[in-house]
Amino acid sequence: MTDTVITGATVVRPDVGVAERLDIAIADGRISGVGAGLVAEAPATAEIVDASGLIAFPGSVDAHTHMGIYNPLPEDATSESRAAAQGGTTTVLNYMRTGQYYLNRGGPYAEFFPEVLRQIEGRSHVDYGFHLAPMQSSHIDEIPLLASDHGVTSFKIFMFYGSHGLHGASDDQSNFLMIPPGERYDLAHFEFIMRGIAQARRDHPHLAEALSLSLHCETAEIMTAYTHLVEAEGRLAGLAAYSASRPPHSEGLAVTIASYLAHETEVANINLLHLSSAKAMDAALRMERCFENVDFRREVTIGHLLVDIETSGDPWGKVNPPIRPRADVEALWEHVLAGQVHWVVSDHACCRAEAKVSAENPDDIWLAKSGFGGTEYLLNGLYSEGSRRGLPLVDMARLLAWNPARRYGLGTKGTISPGYDADIALLDPAVSHVVRAEQSASSQGYTPFEGQELQGRVRHVWLRGRRILADGLVVGTPHGSYLKRPTVGR
Repeated sequence: MTDTVITGATVVRPDVGVAERLDIAIADGRISGVGAGLVAEAPATAEIVDASGLIAFPGSVDAHTHMGIYNPLPEDATSESRAAAQGGTTTVLNYMRTGQYYLNRGGPYAEFFPEVLRQIEGRSHVDYGFHLAPMQSSHIDEIPLLASDHGVTSFKIFMFYGSHGLHGASDDQSNFLMIPPGERYDLAHFEFIMRGIAQARRDHPHLAEALSLSLHCETAEIMTAYTHLVEAEGRLAGLAAYSASRPPHSEGLAVTIASYLAHETEVANINLLHLSSAKAMDAALRMERCFENVDFRREVTIGHLLVDIETSGDPWGKVNPPIRPRADVEALWEHVLAGQVHWVVSDHACCRAEAKVSAENPDDIWLAKSGFGGTEYLLNGLYSEGSRRGLPLVDMARLLAWNPARRYGLGTKGTISPGYDADIALLDPAVSHVVRAEQSASSQGYTPFEGQELQGRVRHVWLRGRRILADGLVVGTPHGSYLKRPTVGR
């Protein structure tokens, strides 16, 4: 029986490629109907929500977050999922690994991952899943059980960790990553991860389409050399220096190496994460043409689409890969508008102000930590800038919900159609607002988007039929659930 009807909104349905004024009926947490005149058919007990003038997007699937990296996971799970809900996100996929940061421990995932699930349970306002990174050789052997028993079907390689820590050059790889003595986190390890995933696909054909490998593509040796050059030269400072120290061609080279390894190992499903530059995108598109046997997907972050080295604020905008000059921002938008980007994410990593910068030298970009939050601006930011550039509403919904949901095995997420989870974000396109960190539900306390004027604002959000954002405010207690993938869809 219908319990809620949302009426009068422009409903964006990426699965059928339309955005039109329709009613949405919700029953038992799922969408039970989409069409005209559903209010008249609803029982007297149903809640009727007048959404006239608003746009109904499917709840965003923020497929790249890092909750628990700088703060205890239970704390981040609560505060940062509130920020996600505030931004129209109803599902987050969180990257997690052993080593320093996160839980600050090594060892097998058989012991590590249940602790992750225990710490987040009952604390998230949105649904959640995890990507895991095989950091040591024994983790590769755990891939089949992680997929079949725990529903983790996506894995990650951090290519730049070869001689870099999280924030800059590092020669202490073993301690940072907490890997066993004698092991190296290097290209050979990356190859063996790919072979492990390819084997898991063959051994578990029912999971094959959901199994994928994501790569942070930067070349450690290039970055280390250029960091020394930029520091020694002393000509650049702040985010300009940081971008030059991790030059775009290091992204392009890493994409090329990773793509050939994917071809060699027949791993099939490759996700190229947070491509930040024209050169990185060029390499990614070249590799797609070279290796037709690999199903490549290309990801861009909202940060790399909204700010550049002049506008994101030193050092608050420090992130990996770096925020780039304006020419790269414009190039990324050209690829978005051409349909060559598969999804847009936040890469949300809440790093509070007191931890972000050095107390002794707060302006030193080399001492600042990498990463910042942004999930609360994901839908609003893409809508605001995308509308200005002519990006259709359906394409926005594909980038934020439909495409990542399909790739990552979220069969009940990603659109507003019967049978799918009633994950809905209502955005008011008629209002504009200036971004102020103090208005965010995140515990971060600052944002590189400070002062930007965004058109539109998220007003209401439902997660599986339950309202979690009302008039811009998070409501209710956390009831986000762990998504054991692949989830069963229609």
